[in-house]
Amino acid sequence: MPITNERLAQHAFLHGMYRDGYYPDAVVDRGRDILLRLCERIEAERPSDLAALYALTAVATEEFNVLQEAFEAAGSEIETVARELIADDFAAIADAYGFSDADIEALIAVRDW
Repeated sequence: MPITNERLAQHAFLHGMYRDGYYPDAVVDRGRDILLRLCERIEAERPSDLAALYALTAVATEEFNVLQEAFEAAGSEIETVARELIADDFAAIADAYGFSDADIEALIAVRDW
């Protein structure tokens, strides 16, 4: 299901990772898909508060935890630059859905990258 939030429908998720040859596009594509699924879930479930939003972002963060293995297998990793880019996109998603007061660290609290 395509996302309906116009701001995010035009957003270039993980753009900085695509621009850096260190990150394999095929694996970055999977990360972008995680973020798009997060948007779809937010639109479908319409979280009413930060706790509900954080529950949804925790699921997406767990998916990135698993994706970390694919980066490593491809000779890459989720390191400082990637962490910042991923976190920024989580924050952009929260803001676009009306949660501008979301804490970035809480959005990705279950990360192990």
